[in-house]
Amino acid sequence: MNRPKVLVTGGGGFLGQAIVRRCLERGYEVRVLGRQALPLSISQEVKFHPGDIANPTVVNQAVLGCDYVFHVAAKAGIWGRIKDFERINVMGTRLIVEACERTGVRAIVHTSTPSVVFNGDSFCGADESLPYGKNWLCAYAETKARAEAIALSAASNSLKTCALRPHLIWGPGDNHLFPRILERARSGRLRIIGDGRNKIDVTHVDTAADSHLRALDALLAGRANGKAYFISQGEPVNLWEFINRLLIGAGIPPVTKHLDPRTAYLIGATLEATWRILRLQGEPPMTRFVAVELSKDHWFDVSAAQRDLGLRAAHETWSELDRLAATLRIK
Repeated sequence: MNRPKVLVTGGGGFLGQAIVRRCLERGYEVRVLGRQALPLSISQEVKFHPGDIANPTVVNQAVLGCDYVFHVAAKAGIWGRIKDFERINVMGTRLIVEACERTGVRAIVHTSTPSVVFNGDSFCGADESLPYGKNWLCAYAETKARAEAIALSAASNSLKTCALRPHLIWGPGDNHLFPRILERARSGRLRIIGDGRNKIDVTHVDTAADSHLRALDALLAGRANGKAYFISQGEPVNLWEFINRLLIGAGIPPVTKHLDPRTAYLIGATLEATWRILRLQGEPPMTRFVAVELSKDHWFDVSAAQRDLGLRAAHETWSELDRLAATLRIK
């Protein structure tokens, strides 16, 4: 019996690698499309297609002959030109979907984000009935919403698709979220925005990766087609308690200084204008999007994913956070 052939776009990234390892454990024949080289631990077992996901030739070659696709690749970040985000997130997704339709791929699991419903408000237990957002303040959120819509609109009896929206992925191997928090805390540039009581969802990378494989199983079993799902550990946490527990565990003093949300928003707007006018490189230390995200509640009802996908947390959040934080101490 032939092994199923699976493509993981962005398979060299944090979440992508976790999905690749699970596919290998299942005995799938795995391909990876991306620009980021694979670690030695999996590179010998995977066929790597280096290249640009916005290049039709590259995409067609990677997709051809595959049974399933995990579309994880994306341009993330809080700052940048919208055309750069459109190229990867929107055009890249469209090319993947079109290639899958042409070549007979049976299922796509699309990695999305809760930011697709961003509208500047708090979310407390909201579910998937939320509409796509508005007043985005962030090209990433806007283009990921457009990408998700492309993936879900392709759902059919022959090509089954669903989208997962994991919130704040963290865990061993994270080279984005926790390193940025630690760097800003060590430099004294981290502030509690607002009263510090806002709750958010978090998602361990193992929970997120497991959910992608469960979503594939659900699609093949006739569930979840054309649907989007919020993904998390299942229990919201106090954002600043979570951050400070990480910092203390890593041997860094906790954040105690506060910044008024309106002041943070104004600072973000000023810095954004400065970065545009002077064409400065990198991201501003504060943006309007970040000011809103850090000061409001963002947690969602994941009962649909629990029901349709069998979502469950791979680890207990606090004990795993403590274990990971201890490994981040500077020796």
